[in-house]
Amino acid sequence: MTIHNSADTAQIPLRSEVDPRNTWDLSKLFPNDSAWDAGLTEYEGRIEKIAAFCGTLGADVESLAAYLDFYRDFDLLAERLGYYSHLRQTEDEGDSTARAMNGRFVMLTARAQAACAWAVPELQAIPDADMARFLEHTRLNDYRIYLKKLLRYKPYILSDKEERLLALHAEGEGIVSDAFSVLSNVDMDFGMIDTPEGKRPLSQSTWSVLIEHPDRNLRRRTYTAFYQRFEAHKTTLATLYAGSVKQDVIRARIRGYPSARAAALFSDDVSESVYDNLISTISDNLAPLHRYYALRKRVMALDELRHYDVYTPIVPQAETKKHTWEEAVDLVLEALSPLGDEYVSTLRSGLLGRWADRYENKGKRSGAFSAGSYTGDPYILMNYKEDSIRNVFTLAHEGGHSMHSWYSARSNPFMHYGYTIFEAEVASTFNEELLFRQLKKAAETKELKRYVINKRVDELLSTLYRQTMFAEFEKITHELEESGAPLTVDTLRAEYRRLLEKYFGPAMVLEPESDLEGLRIPHFYNAFYVYKYATGISASLALAERVLSGGEAERADYFAFLKSGGSRFPIESLKVAGVDMSSPTPIAAACTVFKGLVDELEGLI
Repeated sequence: MTIHNSADTAQIPLRSEVDPRNTWDLSKLFPNDSAWDAGLTEYEGRIEKIAAFCGTLGADVESLAAYLDFYRDFDLLAERLGYYSHLRQTEDEGDSTARAMNGRFVMLTARAQAACAWAVPELQAIPDADMARFLEHTRLNDYRIYLKKLLRYKPYILSDKEERLLALHAEGEGIVSDAFSVLSNVDMDFGMIDTPEGKRPLSQSTWSVLIEHPDRNLRRRTYTAFYQRFEAHKTTLATLYAGSVKQDVIRARIRGYPSARAAALFSDDVSESVYDNLISTISDNLAPLHRYYALRKRVMALDELRHYDVYTPIVPQAETKKHTWEEAVDLVLEALSPLGDEYVSTLRSGLLGRWADRYENKGKRSGAFSAGSYTGDPYILMNYKEDSIRNVFTLAHEGGHSMHSWYSARSNPFMHYGYTIFEAEVASTFNEELLFRQLKKAAETKELKRYVINKRVDELLSTLYRQTMFAEFEKITHELEESGAPLTVDTLRAEYRRLLEKYFGPAMVLEPESDLEGLRIPHFYNAFYVYKYATGISASLALAERVLSGGEAERADYFAFLKSGGSRFPIESLKVAGVDMSSPTPIAAACTVFKGLVDELEGLI
């Protein structure tokens, strides 16, 4: 049975009903589940060999290199195992076989971390003079950057025994996030919604399409039905999130970081001032956002702008066009043509091949992501809908992540190839900006141009302003926990409502359940992650302008950034590309871009 677009069917298909051609091919990781089982057995056997290296790391450079060679191969196998089981689980969160595979892997990685717990303290104990001499040796060429980054953690590394206890405890730390995912993606049944096109299932995925529907009554019913389920589980959801925040704070305190936020930013060598600059700069530039909501209310001829009114386009829907997967790929790649033949042909081959798991099925994880590893393809999870232009932007976005991974893996040794999320959000939103410019340029009518600009305003609003609001919420919740204030469901809802009022401004009339939104954001379970969306879009707007208005040198700078992988800290790698994110200037410039688009949209309307 071929499923091209589940939104056009009465029922969401089972995983077994999806055409394999529309799914990702994980065979570059493992040919099948049996091969994965064999790999897991091999991984378990290697754990027993780790202890033989204990006490040898500081003896000489060859001894250190021998351990690093072993660890590289061990970690490379772990990455393959982890990506395969994780991706299998996201195919259907209710698949007990896939969940068991992932659970077995997590249990073994906890054992592996415990078995390796002595290594980092032993590395840190190598006298500085000896380590400096080792680092100059060619034998460590593929490990030099890895070691230098590791040595930064010296103030926060504990004793062997303490590190082992923390490693053993790590197995249980993912339970809170996992429980949230299962509750919101599997156990919560959102029912069916009557639409002008017939009954349609309401799910985490179809929500994004239904809430954009031009029928206001349908949007209201969708909103109410959706949040009724979250209302029914509000105490559980609040408890899960509070537990996640508590874990973040405890981990930071155990290691001696000044705060959970400082701990989260340390690995990227990002100052807390960068995070604060984002919030303060956006807070100082809320006027264009509030003006856009006032424009939306006026154009939609509403007495009151409600929370369910802010996602639908404010221009006539006649301008929307359905795009099949293949048409979306063509559209995206035409926009990315300034990046050259290699970039475009590689991405085309992947998207029309089997990099991507394209469409929704029952139990599949909601949303979209790119999962790029050193060995496998840079896989993309989508829940693609042909009737939402936002999904075309999502395809461009995830394609940017995947090509970043593709270049990084081919330009760096394994231990140095992993770029940070801070950098990743630049490569993805850069592609979105090029797609927007292409669509705007190609618009043949005033109506179509107006529609494209409206969509871009909404996308920038979501990425620049909304993600900053989320980032501010995370800052508040962690500070409350660190001050000893309990994170109850009422506290979380009150803080989130205050931020909704701040960011939406006077034009918005909030619903009683609007603040439940703060309990359904998956990224909150990976603390201090979402701010990178806002810094990423700020950097990408600057770099897109630089590349498109520049020449070969500017394009080469951008590719140097894509290829840098983990060889530099993110602020430095972005300086190579041509933007300085240690300054608030790019964020303020992004707000100016947003203001200009609102001005242009208002003029066209």
